[in-house]
Amino acid sequence: MSTGITQGNTLGSYIVKATITPAEVATITTAEQTFTVPGVNLNDHVTVSPPGHETGVVAAAARVTAANTVGITFVNPTAGGVTPTAGDYIFKISRPENGVPTTYVID
Repeated sequence: MSTGITQGNTLGSYIVKATITPAEVATITTAEQTFTVPGVNLNDHVTVSPPGHETGVVAAAARVTAANTVGITFVNPTAGGVTPTAGDYIFKISRPENGVPTTYVID
């Protein structure tokens, strides 16, 4: 048995740059912070590239939390608080053609 995807077409793929200033991430934790990213919609898939190398903290995941808003999950495995680099973050946005795809089982 395998899983297939219906409605899996991409309507468009976009690159957006947003200048953001993250807050400090506490020691040995993960924290999601939200930022304004113009043009993103609910159901968009988003990935993020920080403005440079991050020492002690990683931008591990990104998701659209509301229209024009992206949440970035930062991970800090160090023994002290670390503030991610502020600056121009690049977001790649993939917009599904018919909303979020649903899955089904193929025999």
